[in-house]
Amino acid sequence: MSMKHLGKTLYYIPRPTRWTKGIGAALPEEYKKFWKEWKLQTPTAVHYIEQKGKYVKNEETGEVRPVQNVPLPLLYPKEFHEGIWGGEAVIQGFTKKHKYARRYPHFWFPTLKKSVVYSEVLDKYISVVVTNRTIDLINEHYGFDHYLLKTPACDLKSELALKIKREILLSLADKTLYPDNPLKREEIYNNYKEYLTAYTRDEIEWYGLTYTEACQKWMKHCAKKEVRPLKLQYRAELIAELEQSQEAEKTITKWKLPWNPFSSKSD
Repeated sequence: MSMKHLGKTLYYIPRPTRWTKGIGAALPEEYKKFWKEWKLQTPTAVHYIEQKGKYVKNEETGEVRPVQNVPLPLLYPKEFHEGIWGGEAVIQGFTKKHKYARRYPHFWFPTLKKSVVYSEVLDKYISVVVTNRTIDLINEHYGFDHYLLKTPACDLKSELALKIKREILLSLADKTLYPDNPLKREEIYNNYKEYLTAYTRDEIEWYGLTYTEACQKWMKHCAKKEVRPLKLQYRAELIAELEQSQEAEKTITKWKLPWNPFSSKSD
């Protein structure tokens, strides 16, 4: 085999990932579906204007060029996952003081404010750090619960938002909302039950978990299963068969005649 052919062969060897070995490979498909929605699905354009189509024409020059929707490089600090920023993040880029000055790195931070949101399903007031866009989205969706339930994980992005969404879905799926008020429970459930059609109960159970939390949950699930050696199973089956054979022998002996009626008396 030539070195060139060997290089091409090695080039196509798939690189191992967290999903092909270890605990990640054993995680259920329900969590992998959520992970794709959270990490792999393309989020809605927030910091740039997304152009439709494949080509765009410059009205002044008449030049036609292909459309290139390149997302801006964004940073998500740990504080991001402690609030609900409505898709905004820290923008990393360059700026300069005037036209002929040398550019230098710069970071643009969204305007953050502490606010209180109300979850109608959970019947809770939640103090959380939000942005102006978050408040606008909540108003556009006519409520905090509708905003979380209608928005995919790739747009929510925040671990706090996803955990609240998971808690809302669990309350709806198990109908644990308003335990002391059955009439209110049915009213709220009927208003939000349409969102349950997009998920199964198992998918809701794994929704909103980080990779570490999912691995810990899976290990606890496996630890609950009692591992019984096969030799114990085979031994129990053998004992059961022996007991059945002994019972059969006793039955035959019980109905066995003490003498043979077809034999001669001399015998």
